[in-house]
Amino acid sequence: MDIRKLQRAIVDGLEDVKAQDIVVFNTEALTPLFERVIIASGSSNRQTKALASSVRETVKSRGMEVLRMEGEDNGEWIIVDCGAAVVHVMQPSIREYYHLEEIWGAKPVALKRAAKAQGLVKASEPAAPAARKPDAKPAAKTAAKTAARAPAKTAAPKAAPARKAPAAKTAAPRPAVRAAAPARKATAPARKTPARKTGPAKG
Repeated sequence: MDIRKLQRAIVDGLEDVKAQDIVVFNTEALTPLFERVIIASGSSNRQTKALASSVRETVKSRGMEVLRMEGEDNGEWIIVDCGAAVVHVMQPSIREYYHLEEIWGAKPVALKRAAKAQGLVKASEPAAPAARKPDAKPAAKTAAKTAARAPAKTAAPKAAPARKAPAAKTAAPRPAVRAAAPARKATAPARKTPARKTGPAKG
């Protein structure tokens, strides 16, 4: 039997009913009878009974054996014997009085509760807007760039009237041509008058 799997099943059974102050001790160096002692607290007789029942059901559901249970009648201190691991479910006053940690607590075992904690973190990840906030900064930068470019585009049509100035220069010579035309007509009659005066003199 893998002691780690048995230990995990017992702790999961205790956590399912919200046991308090769960501790695990390695007792291989203290006794050859079992390898782990697990101690947990329940706030009432009803909870201690529910904790012991949850441990028994969880261990059996994972294909491991529960040898016996003791203390279910009063519910102050219930022992669940799982062979390689012994579970003590106690009320706080009983646990404080007997203080089993002094007997079996020479080598505590770190509990791996990170799996359930990570599950809670994963459930809240989609609601983590902190990762989306930096995306708003590039949008603000692009909006500022487009706003800065917009005045340059609107200023271009204003410069268009300045290009009409060369058209006014080409229109200036037209009055000069019209003014020269009357000058030519005025010289024409001046040439005809001497011809009429010399006609009678020849006859």
